[in-house]
Amino acid sequence: MGTVIGDILPLALGVAISPIPIIAAILMLLSPKAKGTSVGFLLGWLVGIVVAVVVFVLLASVIPAEDPDASKPIAGTVKIILGALLLLLALKQWRSRPRPGEEPALPKWMSAIDQMNAGKGAGLGFLLSAVNPKNLLMAAGAGVVIGTAGLSAGESTVAVAVFTVVAGCSVAIPVIGYLLASKRMAGPLESLRGWLVHNNATVMAVLLLVIGVVMVGKGIGSF
Repeated sequence: MGTVIGDILPLALGVAISPIPIIAAILMLLSPKAKGTSVGFLLGWLVGIVVAVVVFVLLASVIPAEDPDASKPIAGTVKIILGALLLLLALKQWRSRPRPGEEPALPKWMSAIDQMNAGKGAGLGFLLSAVNPKNLLMAAGAGVVIGTAGLSAGESTVAVAVFTVVAGCSVAIPVIGYLLASKRMAGPLESLRGWLVHNNATVMAVLLLVIGVVMVGKGIGSF
């Protein structure tokens, strides 16, 4: 159980540190309907994480069971493929970095955040956590680790819960902080948003590179 938690924590951190959802949450907190939209976004974000991980846990659980002391070539191959895809995404992110003096381009849907309600915020949160390719790959990696570890249903539930809490904390912390002290949070949130906008590509490139290398290493170690 401890080994599984250790293996999924870097992947959960990868989802947590993803800048785009954090920027989206901050923009919602600075919008006219801050409370309803941000809470909806947080709920959708957490549900999406759970759904994505559970789907891959179930898919991975159908991999033929093997001797725990033997190598697991199927799971290892899946991890290597996922790691390679993360490395490719890291390269893409690095190449998309804005040049000095160039204003970073943000997704066009962010301009519509001011008009969103709680329902649309929840839908956006779900899409960013369960459908976004970068987060989906990390959820898939966690699902494979959990699903092939031979855990009981209770242990798998605990592992999914740990992954969800860690992966969701980067959105949960600013939302909960804003609900508790909205006036004090406005300035720090704006500063954080500006930093993330200008460093989004670099942060994600480094993050994906590290996690991709770890995933490939775990896959090779399964043989």
